[in-house]
Amino acid sequence: MNTPEESAPQEPAEPVSESPPEALPEGTTPSRKLRELFIAIFTWLVSVALLLLPQILALPYLLYYYQGKPLTRESLLADKTLVVLLVAGILPAHLITLAVTWAVATRFGKIPAKAALQWHWASPISILKSMGLAVVLFGLAWAVTLIFGGQETDIERILKSSRTAALIVAFLAVVTAPLVEEIVYRGILYPAWQRLTGSTAAVIIVTLSFALPHIPQYWPNMAVIASITTLSLILTIVRARTGNLLHCYLIHLVFNGVQAILIVLETLVRSLKTPNPDVVPTFIQSLLKIL
Repeated sequence: MNTPEESAPQEPAEPVSESPPEALPEGTTPSRKLRELFIAIFTWLVSVALLLLPQILALPYLLYYYQGKPLTRESLLADKTLVVLLVAGILPAHLITLAVTWAVATRFGKIPAKAALQWHWASPISILKSMGLAVVLFGLAWAVTLIFGGQETDIERILKSSRTAALIVAFLAVVTAPLVEEIVYRGILYPAWQRLTGSTAAVIIVTLSFALPHIPQYWPNMAVIASITTLSLILTIVRARTGNLLHCYLIHLVFNGVQAILIVLETLVRSLKTPNPDVVPTFIQSLLKIL
């Protein structure tokens, strides 16, 4: 004879599936999702286009000092003043990008920024775990670049050009770059794709979208490009798993923070008058390949 427990109807088990699309306001239609995606892609394109702003700002200097002179990549990278101008020009590009993303995410202030960007810490992943993950990612990226090597990148040349350029890069790597990139890619672009395609496709698309603008900076060093792509993949997975942006920002901040510390250390070591000044910089330069 069946017991009451055995005869009671059993509820069917819910299938395991990827996380549902992030919620939009009630009444959202497919056309609304497409419009949100179009705005997100447009925002991403604007952020990429603004990467050309430093070159535009440096045009007066180029026109004045290089009249009638042949322009080569080597001669431009050897010009310390030009390199400083180009690096410093990244700051206004980042500030304009922040203004654009604020307008898009908050609809010109109609929605609180924290709510629009999922900027909260509602996750079982602790702050220490997030920081630890960032350090592990940096270590793995360094190991990959150390093992597979590769040609010198433009970023490495910039860091070697002058102490001023190197310190500006270190400043931007911590103060503006993590915030700008996380808002654009994981704060605006990811949720727009996720609502339309689901989490898996959105993770892949955003990962590649992040890697694409970085390729010219690190070409032809494929080890560095692979490391940057891996970082983007992990950050986007964290965004998909936790449902918030603050984790991604902290991981990105610590990852770049380690690099910034190494940049500052290298500039200090280079300024020291030691019998063998290249020993420490050579080691640090191997770490800086993944900047």
